[in-house]
Amino acid sequence: MELCRDLIIIFAMDSKTHNEHKEREHFFNAAKLVAVITLISRIFGFVRDLGITSLGATRYNDAFGLAFKIPNLFRRLFGEGALASAFVPVFTEVHEKEGSEKARLLLANAFALLAVFLAVLLVIGELGFLIYSFVPGPKDRQFLMLVAMIMYPYMFTVCLLALCSAALNARGHFVFPAFAPVLFNIFGIIAAWWLAPLLDVLQSQLVLVAFSVVIAGIVQLAAVLWLLIRSRMFYWPRVKPVEPGIKNILTLLGPVLLGLGFLQFSEFFQDVVAWNLTTTEHSSTLNILGWALPRPLTEGVIVRVGAARAFYQFPMGVLAISLGVAVFPLLSRYASRGDIPNLRDAINRAIRLSLVEGLATGVGLFVLAEPIMMIYARRKFTMEDSMQAAFVLKMYVIGMWAYCSYQILARAFYACKDTKTPLKVSCALAVVNLFLLLALIWIPSIGPGAFGLSTSITFMINAFILMYLLRKRLGMLGGRKILACLVRSVIACVVMAAAIYFLKWKLSQAGYLIILGSCIPVGTIVFLGALWIMKSPELFEFIGSIKQRKQNA
Repeated sequence: MELCRDLIIIFAMDSKTHNEHKEREHFFNAAKLVAVITLISRIFGFVRDLGITSLGATRYNDAFGLAFKIPNLFRRLFGEGALASAFVPVFTEVHEKEGSEKARLLLANAFALLAVFLAVLLVIGELGFLIYSFVPGPKDRQFLMLVAMIMYPYMFTVCLLALCSAALNARGHFVFPAFAPVLFNIFGIIAAWWLAPLLDVLQSQLVLVAFSVVIAGIVQLAAVLWLLIRSRMFYWPRVKPVEPGIKNILTLLGPVLLGLGFLQFSEFFQDVVAWNLTTTEHSSTLNILGWALPRPLTEGVIVRVGAARAFYQFPMGVLAISLGVAVFPLLSRYASRGDIPNLRDAINRAIRLSLVEGLATGVGLFVLAEPIMMIYARRKFTMEDSMQAAFVLKMYVIGMWAYCSYQILARAFYACKDTKTPLKVSCALAVVNLFLLLALIWIPSIGPGAFGLSTSITFMINAFILMYLLRKRLGMLGGRKILACLVRSVIACVVMAAAIYFLKWKLSQAGYLIILGSCIPVGTIVFLGALWIMKSPELFEFIGSIKQRKQNA
């Protein structure tokens, strides 16, 4: 009898271990799928941005870029941060403990309440834009209010899309949430590349692109609702009765929203600073407490900085955010079960992968910044504009490893339902970011590069602080593995950078497309080859090696 009991216990333990391994690998493999789909989305997004940027680097293009940041700020807060970070842990816990029926009711309740809240924000915002548009001022400011009014409703649809996508991700469905931006970018491509050139006036071209933003948002939301209905995950939205999980979501949402808000608002505030510190035909100086200071930026700076941001955010979205989105439900499951050993292991693995991704892409973008930004030199976006954008890009990618690591570290806290710690760190660093920007932007040798450099420094400090605090909370996170990964990645990056610099020198007389077409694959092969020679575990984990899977089993 004792032998039978022991065999049953051993079988149960093996079965549990097998299931845990299967579950863990499902979510890490999902990260690769999300990365591939996100890569496709980012390529479409790049084509869209290229079409808008090619309309020129003027004050009106700056106005369009600043106006788009308003609904885009909501997208980043809800679509890539606060809403998912607050909803996924609660939704996952309800599904695990109370079943799918209660989870569906929670989703229907959250959808209805969010829709009401967003509708109120929509009315308030549109009235504010309308009233301010009647205030006498320059034509560029009037145009800013016009395109802001047109694009602001995108906020409503994209936030509801984020909630539905978070529910799908929590249940292990990642394809459409990752594919939804492709739909958005397709509409932008059609508007910027094919419809806008049919119009002669720049302002009319930008208005047309603004309308494409709203239409794309409606199509995205309709598609995800159809998918939820087909998957039987969605009930008709209802405001009452309020589900018990809503209180938990709101408890988590407030601090996360404020925390991510400070970080995301920093980028929006940077564009506001750029708008007000740009020399125009109406004013070349800025009066501060009676001092007349020359405005340090030139017209079109928001367009050029936006082009640089698009490229540093390209690999971050494809690799780091994809990894964070896919791993977050797994972290939430381990945290809700109190399974700290597996939680630490998953965090360690995700951090190592994010470091490899961040260091490699950061170094690659820094070395190839000039030929990369030459891609934008078309239509009315000049070569000089491209070179200024390249310098800004270099400043941004200094902190690429920190951006990637932050996606994992913040989600680790959110999975543990600790939203206050990232909030406190974010609030403090938002102030640091502001002072750095205003201090660096007046230095002639840095100028618009201050937007990238201040962001890099802020995120590096943020990553170090969160890593330290997470270690205090959960215990040892496998620092030796992370350090070994860091050393291997740095060595591989040095070898890769040397190979790229040598190839660039050899191809210095060739066109930028030839340089990029040669350096990117060679750099990738050299980097991966260096990791392979050093037998990097992260390489095998990333490509899904069968040998490494057996070692992890």
